[in-house]
Amino acid sequence: QVQLVESGGGLVQAGGSLRLSCAASGRTLRKYGWFRQAPGKDREFVAGITYSGTGYAGSVKGRFTISRDNAKNTVYLQMNSLKPEDTAVYYCAASPNETGVTARAAGYDYWGQGTQVTVSS
Repeated sequence: QVQLVESGGGLVQAGGSLRLSCAASGRTLRKYGWFRQAPGKDREFVAGITYSGTGYAGSVKGRFTISRDNAKNTVYLQMNSLKPEDTAVYYCAASPNETGVTARAAGYDYWGQGTQVTVSS
């Protein structure tokens, strides 16, 4: 059984930083993504990573960095220069398929429970 467990969310002031972690277990996962959902809004893609590359939403490019530690089966999302509009529940997603980074939620098979990120102004 695949499990994705996110951690690292919290409350931070605008301009601050947070690092989210997503620990995976159960099987080898080749592709990971981070998505977020703010109240009243649709879930949106934030960043993705495969063994061959990374991809970012335009709204976070240059501020967020996704990385992975294959030995620990863990993916990270380093978030710098946070803005109030980054406030959302952040979800880790994963797939065993290496088909390239995708912003489509349907491209991922497993999801974590989410972690709240709140950025105050």
